[in-house]
Amino acid sequence: MNKKVVVFGGGTGISYLLRGLKDFPIDITAVITVSDNGRSTGRLRQEFHTPAVGDIRQVVTNLSSTDEAIKKMLSYRFKTSSDLNGHALGNLILTAMLDITGSLKESISSLSKILDVRHTVLPISEDPNLTLMGEDIKGNVIEGEEEITKSPNKIKRIFYKEEPTVLPEVIKAINEADLIILSMGSLYTSILPNVICKEVQLALGDTEAPIMYVCNAVSQPGETDGFKVSDHIKMLNSYLGEREVNVVIASNTKIPKHIAHKYETEEQKDPILIDYKEIEKLGVELIEDDLIVIEENIIRHNSLKVSSLIFSYLVRK
Repeated sequence: MNKKVVVFGGGTGISYLLRGLKDFPIDITAVITVSDNGRSTGRLRQEFHTPAVGDIRQVVTNLSSTDEAIKKMLSYRFKTSSDLNGHALGNLILTAMLDITGSLKESISSLSKILDVRHTVLPISEDPNLTLMGEDIKGNVIEGEEEITKSPNKIKRIFYKEEPTVLPEVIKAINEADLIILSMGSLYTSILPNVICKEVQLALGDTEAPIMYVCNAVSQPGETDGFKVSDHIKMLNSYLGEREVNVVIASNTKIPKHIAHKYETEEQKDPILIDYKEIEKLGVELIEDDLIVIEENIIRHNSLKVSSLIFSYLVRK
């Protein structure tokens, strides 16, 4: 029987991770945040009164075994002077299915069947009004995920405007999991929006499954400036209730100087360094390897290598 893995995340980070993990002999439940209010997703939420579908579309596409041309079509964004401008086709399809079925969970299930997805994708909640809030270091309260990412000040904490109703299937997946993974991605807008839900925190407190964090490759401006690996772990632990991160996967790749300089000057991002002694003090198992690849001057995780480390950990546990 395959071991069961629950992966929390949203956006590009979890999509890249699942691209490699999907082909290993495990059962994956991907739990996706649905509080995004920017770009195509934000416009659809406003018009159709729905949870965010953009991150879900990315994840379903990356878990799909269908033809690459179909995947590209789903990710295609219209370039026009009409109201279609900027919308991703996959977002429109998910919104149409949601209008037909009345359930985001069922809409994802239907799309997954069409795209030959063997694993399970769940929204953290089906609440259409889910709104992420933030407070910066100056005490300003910010409403909306997009607004949080654009804040000129460092974010101190995040919370929801109203406590979400977590999908029962998410809690069931946590209870049955052999491993919980917190994916790479924005801490404040991709990872923490899942774990700040009280029902999720309680479920994590009840399960004996270890919690693994796949650490980001670079810092996020306004969120994790100056952070090392241990700082990410401490931040996650502060939101995990009774639980703490048990194991972390981090890259020890030496980023070429010209790439690091590009990220520092153009995006205000710095490579995340492994601080061995601090990680040891936290009692967290460190799994490190050369995990970063540079594609068209963009820093990315090698999805297959990361996934191999995850599977090896599962096997020995």
